[in-house]
Amino acid sequence: MKARNQFVCEQCGATYAKWVGQCSNCGNWNTLVEQAPSVESESKSALSKGAVSGKKLDFVKLKTVVPSDAKTRLTTKFKDLDTVLGGGILMGSVSLLAGQPGIGKSTLLMQICARVAKNHDVLYISGEESAGQVKLRAERLGANSERLNFAASTSANDIAKTIESGEFDLVIVDSIQTLALNEISSAPGTVSQVTNSGNLIIRAAKATDTAVVIVGHVTKEGTLAGPKVLEHLVDVVLNFEGDRYGGFKTVRAVKNRFGSTNEVAIFEMVDSGLKGVENPSAALLAERTNTDGSVILATLNGNRPILVEIQALVNKTNYGYPKRTASGFDLNRLNLLIAVLERRTKLKLSDQDIFINVVGGMKLNDSAADLAVCMAIASAAAGRKLDEKYVVFGEVGLGGEIRSAFRADQRIAEAKKLGFQHAIGPVTVRDKFVVPSKDLRETLIRFVK
Repeated sequence: MKARNQFVCEQCGATYAKWVGQCSNCGNWNTLVEQAPSVESESKSALSKGAVSGKKLDFVKLKTVVPSDAKTRLTTKFKDLDTVLGGGILMGSVSLLAGQPGIGKSTLLMQICARVAKNHDVLYISGEESAGQVKLRAERLGANSERLNFAASTSANDIAKTIESGEFDLVIVDSIQTLALNEISSAPGTVSQVTNSGNLIIRAAKATDTAVVIVGHVTKEGTLAGPKVLEHLVDVVLNFEGDRYGGFKTVRAVKNRFGSTNEVAIFEMVDSGLKGVENPSAALLAERTNTDGSVILATLNGNRPILVEIQALVNKTNYGYPKRTASGFDLNRLNLLIAVLERRTKLKLSDQDIFINVVGGMKLNDSAADLAVCMAIASAAAGRKLDEKYVVFGEVGLGGEIRSAFRADQRIAEAKKLGFQHAIGPVTVRDKFVVPSKDLRETLIRFVK
């Protein structure tokens, strides 16, 4: 009996006998694509074949293994990006770079190619652009090295064979969603194509000790498109985040087999391409005016301390239902903090529209931003200013208590460097620079004047 086509979820890889609107495994809608059955399913099962084809592995005592010296790393000449990568791009590693369309992935990779190609052979492979298009970008970014090469291809077979030649130290593949394996009949971008194309390229990279960077697309929710197994296969997963139209852009590692995942590289887009930001705190505060609703937060972006301005605007609502809007801050967390303010400080906000903005396009995932957001809202609601000599950090509990913050010493050191005189923070911080604050209500009465 001839095998029937299957429907495979592009997000999680679950298979179904017929098409359904929602994948019951991962919950995503409209992610099922039809695929022809493999030759394996029409013949003898792979399980029965594998039971007789294996052989006993050669093994050694782990205690007898002598670690080899660290492999060579290719420096990108971006200091912070090298730190995110654990010291540079490791030879033989495969990295996956994901980000929103237009945020600057191709620009960043071309700049890396230009710098690495000064001392190493580099190949840029594009499945989306022609040689002429890439040439225009290369000229704008000053990538004119004799050792920088280009190829246009969507064949995973050809790309893997090129990597296996061992002629290049670094290969850029832009992007994995455009590649197709000749032996698979499904369209590029499907689960089977992305998984198998990625696997083939990774094998070639490991066999020849070639560093490979693969570009990945993202969904409208901002998550990496394609099967999750692709992230498991590669060595490093980098997320390129930020506002595509302006502000700072960040590159952080969500997976790194060769370094920390707590580091972050901060960039800004200029005419000559992406430029590393040496002192983001000073840049973010350069245009600040001390008005009501403005509070300086000492936060952490990865392991990096940064001072950012939190702005709040509180306005009488013209409708029956007040509006809450947050840019760069979690909206659910904002609603929770507004409820704490109303309950614990008796501040009346039920008939007020509240808008929160993190200046510079930064996105905060720091629980210690709670106190700064609460003080900004209270300042805007009362029309009173916080003294500009203070920075703020601390988590706010549901009881209105101010809780400890992670790595307070780094936050304090950054505030001192920028000339601030005091910090408003939790009582657990033992530093004369910090004015200890235990309760949210008392803190607002004391400092918002």
